[in-house]
Amino acid sequence: MKRKYLPSLFLILLTTNSASSKEDNSSIKLDYQNKGEITVTINNKPFTTYHYSKDRAKPVLYPILGPSGKRMVRDWPLKKDSPNEAHDHPHHESLWYSHGDVNGISFWHVGEKMGKIRHKEFIKKGKNEIITKNDWYSPKGIVQCSDKTRIRFFALPNGGRGIDYEVTIIASNGDVKFGDTKEGSMGIRTHPALRLKGDVATGKAINNNGVSGKSIWGKPAKWLYYWGKIEDAEVGIGIFDHPSNPRHPTTWHARDYGLIAANPFGYSHFQGKPRGTGDLILKDGEKITFRYAFVFLSGDNKKSGVDDIYTKWGFSDAQF
Repeated sequence: MKRKYLPSLFLILLTTNSASSKEDNSSIKLDYQNKGEITVTINNKPFTTYHYSKDRAKPVLYPILGPSGKRMVRDWPLKKDSPNEAHDHPHHESLWYSHGDVNGISFWHVGEKMGKIRHKEFIKKGKNEIITKNDWYSPKGIVQCSDKTRIRFFALPNGGRGIDYEVTIIASNGDVKFGDTKEGSMGIRTHPALRLKGDVATGKAINNNGVSGKSIWGKPAKWLYYWGKIEDAEVGIGIFDHPSNPRHPTTWHARDYGLIAANPFGYSHFQGKPRGTGDLILKDGEKITFRYAFVFLSGDNKKSGVDDIYTKWGFSDAQF
């Protein structure tokens, strides 16, 4: 008899979650008034800001506020004086997409001899998403490739928040090679409390296969989840690799000091294969799309429901 009611109960729970999520998403607002940035709020409370001004080495999302308004990312180098923050890797700017070997040029690092990703135009300025075009310039000012990036912001039940980040790389100015390097690509640098090591570290990490701690580095996985205590709240960051992505499940440049990056290119580093195995070459005019998501949740890897959220995001047409 009990089995008769399980489908109905599941439908009730799914409908309830969908309804509350839909209600939250109706309160997402994007403010386009300030030049070079777009501010995102949920229920009139700050979530994040998209920075794309010409003086930047690449577009970034900063800050990022999760459940209960907790700051989820490192402030430095965008904000200089926050306590307990390591001032290493100045190219780790909150949340971004770039790569360390594009036609032999690093867009991952910052400096005069590095590439720069410049905003070109907006294709869409929507209520809860933007679509933008960017050009990837060499240090000499020559376009190596372009991208079309769609970023959609969404709310989740229990104060959760998310960012759906889709990048289409376009060989717009001749052939382009994304080279085999660990330095890339879809990255985030966490709040210091979510680190696995450090003076204020409380973090733990796991992937969908159950690999945990620093052993997740280089392993293929559908998702990773880092969590810990920020002030008085247990919160976490989930990063998702979409099932439609080339080379899914991706390998991960995920460190114990707070860097988490989905990188489907660095096979010689992650898997010990011959150098160049992970190269991806697009011929002139070709394009390829990678889709990721970041979710900012309450609780550990079990209480947060991160696996269920990944399944809904990756394997259904549901909109959060």
